[in-house]
Amino acid sequence: MKRPPLLLAVDVGGTTISAGAVTPTGEVVLEERVPTHRDGPGRAVSVIVRAITTVREGADRLGHRIAGIGVGVPGPVDTVEGRIGEDVAHVPELAGLRLAAMLGDEFALPVFVDNDVNALALAEWTFGAGRGTRSLVVLAPGTGFGAGIVLDGRLIRGVAGYGGELGHTPVKFDGPRCWCGGRGCLALYASGRGIAEAAQARAADPAGAAMLEEAGGDPLAITAPLVFRAAAAGDPTAAAIVEEACQALGAMIGTVVNGLNLEVVVITGGVAALLAPLETRILEAAGDYAFQRALAQTRVTIVPGDKRLTMRGAAALVLYEMDRKEEAR
Repeated sequence: MKRPPLLLAVDVGGTTISAGAVTPTGEVVLEERVPTHRDGPGRAVSVIVRAITTVREGADRLGHRIAGIGVGVPGPVDTVEGRIGEDVAHVPELAGLRLAAMLGDEFALPVFVDNDVNALALAEWTFGAGRGTRSLVVLAPGTGFGAGIVLDGRLIRGVAGYGGELGHTPVKFDGPRCWCGGRGCLALYASGRGIAEAAQARAADPAGAAMLEEAGGDPLAITAPLVFRAAAAGDPTAAAIVEEACQALGAMIGTVVNGLNLEVVVITGGVAALLAPLETRILEAAGDYAFQRALAQTRVTIVPGDKRLTMRGAAALVLYEMDRKEEAR
């Protein structure tokens, strides 16, 4: 007996591609994880195709058909042109590809591709902390710092797919150059890479000796989790770096609350679990920058990220785009 259709969801990361079959209510019923470059450098597309094939065959065996495919990628996507942008540092072979059209031809299914954090924002709006609301922002500190905006029921993508890149807006105008070429970006202060690099830069000073010792004497072995552990243990240098991250996040929350007056802010991603014990401090910092009445009406929540959440995002992307098609009829 044929069962209700599922959504085939793919999250493309720099190290891992996760594919799954997801119900329209967000339950992941099948899952496949493979190294992104299992087939060698520059071969991520073939790995994506095989992962989709594996999950689709599993759904067939369970008696489910697939209604559509959603793919989240770590870079900007021009959804009007159907083309992935050039800034896909972790999976550079995707740059410039019309991946939705390629996969649509391969599998004869509707396929939708977007930035992975845009998809994550749709997941929180459709299934998670923002369910039932009209507006939310997702701030996603991981190795880098992504973000996504849903405003009045619409995902904000911008002209060429760069909408919502809040991780690369300045929180310190005289700050150092960011990897993106900007200056003083949020990512420098509150992403995993930014926190680690700030600590590594201080490892040569006597104040950084405790973190350097914890890292076995290798500055490059200092990671964001190590910095947070050292801060919790009372290391003043680590504590200053963590405080800077909280202050930077507070400034960004103030910016989105004042600028958008939205209902929910979700902090998620790989660094979110490290930030969860500091939620009160982050909200105090937000109070330094936001209109108090607007902040009081905004629910701020920290949701530790995982691969299932990002797969649910790709599934939410399918639902969102199919709903838009229905509205356009």
